[in-house]
Amino acid sequence: MKRLLLLSIAPAILVAGCSAPETKEAQTETKTEVTQTEIAQREPEAMSLFGEPLYAGEPSANALAKLETAKAEYEANPEDPDALIWYGRRTAYLGRYQDAIDIFTMGVEKHPDDPRMLRHRGHRYISTRQFDKAIADLSKAADMIVGTEDQIEPDGMPNAMNIPLTTTHGNIRYHLGLAYYLKHDWENARRVYAEDFELSDNDDGIVASGHWLYMILRRMGRDEEAAEVLERIHPDMEIIENTYYHRAGLFYKGELSYEEAMPDEVASIGSAGIVYGIANWYLYNDQPEKAYALMNELVDGPSWAAFGYIAAEKDLAAANARVKK
Repeated sequence: MKRLLLLSIAPAILVAGCSAPETKEAQTETKTEVTQTEIAQREPEAMSLFGEPLYAGEPSANALAKLETAKAEYEANPEDPDALIWYGRRTAYLGRYQDAIDIFTMGVEKHPDDPRMLRHRGHRYISTRQFDKAIADLSKAADMIVGTEDQIEPDGMPNAMNIPLTTTHGNIRYHLGLAYYLKHDWENARRVYAEDFELSDNDDGIVASGHWLYMILRRMGRDEEAAEVLERIHPDMEIIENTYYHRAGLFYKGELSYEEAMPDEVASIGSAGIVYGIANWYLYNDQPEKAYALMNELVDGPSWAAFGYIAAEKDLAAANARVKK
């Protein structure tokens, strides 16, 4: 393991922002104000695709308290896989991804037949830009769940209706498709998201997987198939969590204008998915200058572990189109 596991719950004061609960596109409850002296005393959680260090934000008292509780429950039940998972998840919610990876690695060693350990570690490999490791973990998890019964995955930060919307199988597929996307492996990303889109049984899942599948097919020049994806997306869907993904789908269909679809602030927490989606729409509609300008504005913001942010970072790095303010 690269670093010691958390032995105390001292606040980590770092910068930049981090990803969040196990929803499709959400952010941790963290603060981001921090001095340069405090930054110098911390290790980065990851390196951006531009070679820049990325730091977690200062956690809230509430998030720290939840981590302390999860840690105590794990220490009281060290062989309980659920206790270990929550310890790892609560650690990750604070942006402490390296410690979370260490915890889930311990879970893989203790519970080698539990695909959830690989699912969660794979997610945090994505957060830290270790895409090949994420693909390895999530592909193995996908093999392990073949022929097994799916189960609802409890939310770390419940939605407004307190209704968990994702499953273990669905999260494995979703994150595996994302890891392939971030490698620009379009065919494998399409294969995985097409399966997840077909199997999604609630509107939140449909708009989330449909968002990525549509973008992949457009990148591949398969525009007719992309249009077919949008047929399942309509204004009257019952969306609980993934409002921005729903809005993105309606924008792709031409049922929302740019002004109606875009959030008020490009770099606001939680909006990375739709901002990236609209930027990407410009890219495959032959307007690269607008696409890269919007992506640059996005990655100038704090939410570096949001999926849309990482995707924009990848596109900018691949095109050598990063422009710093």
